[in-house]
Formats: sequence, C-alpha cells, structure tokens
Amino acid sequence: MAIEKLHPEWQEQSQQEIFGRDPIVRFEKMVARSAIELDLRDDDQLMADARNHPDPIVREHSMYQLVHRRGVAALPVLEERLLEERDSATRVNLLWLLQEIPSEKCAPLALSFRHDKDHRVQEWARVFTWEMGWTPEDFRRARHATYDPSKRFDETVFLHIRCHLYTRLSAANDLWGHVYMSPQMLGRVYGQALACPVTETREHTLVLCKTLKGLHPDGTNHYETFEFKGFTERSSPLQGNFYFEAHANRPFYLSGKADDASEGVITDVTIPFAREGQWFLNENIQIKGQPAIEMVRGRFQGWAFVNLELVQRNNGEFLFPGNSVLSTLHHPVVGPMTNTFLTGTFKGKILDWNGDGELDLNPLDVHATRAGEVDTDMDGIPDVPGRSVCPRSHA
Repeated sequence: MAIEKLHPEWQEQSQQEIFGRDPIVRFEKMVARSAIELDLRDDDQLMADARNHPDPIVREHSMYQLVHRRGVAALPVLEERLLEERDSATRVNLLWLLQEIPSEKCAPLALSFRHDKDHRVQEWARVFTWEMGWTPEDFRRARHATYDPSKRFDETVFLHIRCHLYTRLSAANDLWGHVYMSPQMLGRVYGQALACPVTETREHTLVLCKTLKGLHPDGTNHYETFEFKGFTERSSPLQGNFYFEAHANRPFYLSGKADDASEGVITDVTIPFAREGQWFLNENIQIKGQPAIEMVRGRFQGWAFVNLELVQRNNGEFLFPGNSVLSTLHHPVVGPMTNTFLTGTFKGKILDWNGDGELDLNPLDVHATRAGEVDTDMDGIPDVPGRSVCPRSHA
C-alpha cells in the first residue's frame, strides 16, 4: 500500500513540518551548551586574521570562527571578505557561511555570485542559492561533461567539509572543549577527501579517499581510505537519500597523532564512521547510460582521540597535520582513551577543473582500490592487501 494512502496529510506538509515535531535533542546540541572554545583569539584578532593573514586557509578559518561567535554581527566582515578574497576555494567556503546567518541580506549577496568571473565560485553560488530557496532556478543545467572510462572510479567529487570537535575535559562529563574546523583547515589537519562512486554500485558502496600533506617527514603525501556500505532511498528519479557506514581496520597511534608511533601502535582496530545525506543527479549528463551525480551533501559523525598533553606541548596549538586519530568505544584499550565526538557537514560538486568550459567527472587522482585499500602508485594493486592507511615504518 502506498504511503500516501496511509497518511494523506503528509501530502500537504514539508519534511521539516513532519519530522520537526520530535522533542528529542541531538547529543551534539546538548554537549555544545557546556563546551568552551579552544580557539583563544579575541574577536579583533579573528577579524585581523580574516582580513590580513598571508595564508588563505587561516583567513578562511578565522572567518568561520567569527561567524560562529557573532552570527549576524559578522555579516559585514564576511561580505567584505567575499568581495576582496582572491583564493577560489576560500571564496567558495565563505559563500557556504551565508547559509548559517539568519539575515535577509544573505540572499541578494549570494545571488550576486551566480555570475562570478570565477567559474568555481559561480557553480557553488548556484548550488547554495538553490538549496536555500533564494532562487527557483535549479543548479543543474544541460552541460557538456568530460568522462574518462579508463579511470577506476566514474566520478571524483572534491568534498568541502566543516567539522565540530567536542573533546571531554572533565571526568564528570560536565565540561567539553570545542573546535570548529573550516573546510580547508580540516583538509590541513585530517586530509582532503574525495568521494569516489562507481555508477553500478553507488547506491550501496562508496569509497572515500583522503590526502594529507605535511605529515610525513620525507615530504610524501599520507593517504587514507574508507569503504562505506549502506542503503540509498530512490523514490525520486533524480535524488538519492543515503545512509552509509564504514568499519575500517586501521592502526591506532597511542600518541594521538597520525603516523606517529613514538608511544606505540595498536594494529587493526575497527573504526566506525557514519555519513548520511543526499546526492542529486543531472539527467543531461550520462555515465554508462545513467545520470551522473552532480552534487552531494550530508552529515557525518564519529569518535576520535585527542591527546591533550600533546596539544599542551605544542603551546595549545591544535591545528597541525595529523592531530587526533579516529577512534572507537568498542575496544578494551582504545575505548577508554576515546574522548572526542566529531560531527559535521559536507558538500561536493563536479566542476570544470581545467578551465575548458566542460564539467569534469573523474579527473582527480584517487590513491585507492575499488575495495577501499590504499594504492599509492594507482596501479590497481593495493600497497598492502586490506590496509586502509598508507604503510610507513614504525621503527
């Protein structure tokens, strides 16, 4: 029996109206009430760094902190930075911030970037304004797209991820520390992620590959992979609503820093991680006779270990490559060390990466096999069968 016959009143209600009645409050919202900010810069320093810091990642991250603290009051600075910032990725992530601010000024500001001279900014402005209902015009258009059938994955979607970390500071569970990572800062600390679907299996399997720079002393990149499994609801022909989980066997570094075995390593710890959201198909762009995913968005959550002593030894500096390691509560040694809940949102879109005016479906390098194993040289053979973290010497 069709669901509309059981609940005809649903036809006149939005999803928010239906599910927004639930009085249960998310754990994330409750723990945020007792969390103290671990970014100790005052608002003046945040504004100065957002405007003048030579590193675009720090400029972006500072703007995220300012909006998180001041909300609508930060909008004049955000508008200024959107108009004056020159780094493409930073401008995209600052545009995303407009969705957080409850002001009628955000819609016309975001709409003004739909025809920006930077095609990457333009593409994302079309997405953000469509999502918020600031325009009825869909971001999906009839476009030429380039697809390389020789690649292992049909699409390589560059993910923009913003993340809240809540670290327990009290054994009584009444005090938490909070770190809010902007997308590029998260890439610096945890690695830049790519979502890599294969058309035939995308509704139940996804490989995510991360590249982290600045971790290995020899200057080589650090790679991590995750194989997600789950279900996708397909009642709409051009949208998939998914819930996926990863259970990866990974080395757990007791130092709290990725690839740092100075305090020992526990091998093959099963680390859970969950993601859910939606992907949107463009029927004008085909892969193997199927519409391609043009945009994906969603939420994620998991557990981690943050070594607070290591942070203190770094003079309170939290934002360095590899700081904190994904963790689990279901391990006799790792479980008691787990002290951080991490949660956030992600968005990704296929883009024109080479400036030829066509969208590129799978142009980015993926250092992973289809089974979610690290494949550093991309020869189709895993570095170590079954391993989801690039092998390094632990001597």
